[in-house]
Amino acid sequence: MKYAAALLLAALAACSPHKEAVHMDEKLKKLTPLQLNVTKSCGTEPAFHNEYWDNHRAGIYVDVISGEPLFLSSDKFDSGSGWPSFTRPAAGAKVETRSDASLGMRRTEVRSASSDSHLGHVFDDGPAPGGLRYCINSAALRFVPLEDMEAQGYGAYVPQVKK
Repeated sequence: MKYAAALLLAALAACSPHKEAVHMDEKLKKLTPLQLNVTKSCGTEPAFHNEYWDNHRAGIYVDVISGEPLFLSSDKFDSGSGWPSFTRPAAGAKVETRSDASLGMRRTEVRSASSDSHLGHVFDDGPAPGGLRYCINSAALRFVPLEDMEAQGYGAYVPQVKK
């Protein structure tokens, strides 16, 4: 019986959710206060005073916590909002949407499924053909330039960025 209990405890200690929680905690410790506020407290950074609103370089935008691909520069456009805006998430991106009634208005929140982080909001006032504007906080993103994508493991997205 003691042997079975020891095996069960060993299995629980090796449980991936526990390891993932510890791993996630370590990743969160590396965030700036602004990144932590935006991603985990649904904060918003100032318009026109954020890292990527005016970035025009080719590359990929990934989750600042998990590194999962989220958006491509080829889908980025200048919405005039002061935040990075995209017409759609990258193919296969782990992006979720939720209804958001905060601030006395109805909006659709955009979240990263891999890190359960707030990214921003999606609106239906974007350009054709899809008409969507994913308005995303720079603090929730890390930009990987086209020339570094292969070396950082995002090589599969290079053809989509170059289109």
